[in-house]
Amino acid sequence: MDGGGEIKISATEFKAKCLGLLDRLKAKKIKRIIVTKRGKAVAVLTPPADRKNAADDLFGCLRGRMMAPKDFDFTAPALDEPLNAMKGRIHE
Repeated sequence: MDGGGEIKISATEFKAKCLGLLDRLKAKKIKRIIVTKRGKAVAVLTPPADRKNAADDLFGCLRGRMMAPKDFDFTAPALDEPLNAMKGRIHE
C-alpha cells in the first residue's frame, strides 16, 4: 500500500480508513493518496501548499502563454464609456 510516500487505495478501503489517511497526509508522512475504483484512479489527494509556496508557484505561471500586439498600450483606458457604478447605478 505504501510506495515511497504514495498510497494507492481502493475507494472502499479509503472510505473505511479516510480519517487516518488524511491525518497522515496532513502530517506529511505520505505525499499523496491515489483512490481507485476497479483498478483505475478516480481521485488524487495531496496536502495543500503552504501559503508562501503557493504564491511562489503562481508567480510567472502565465509567462509565454499570452501575447499582445507590439503596439498595444497597456496604460490606455479599456472602456470608451463610464461604468454604471461610476454613474451611481449598481444594478441594471
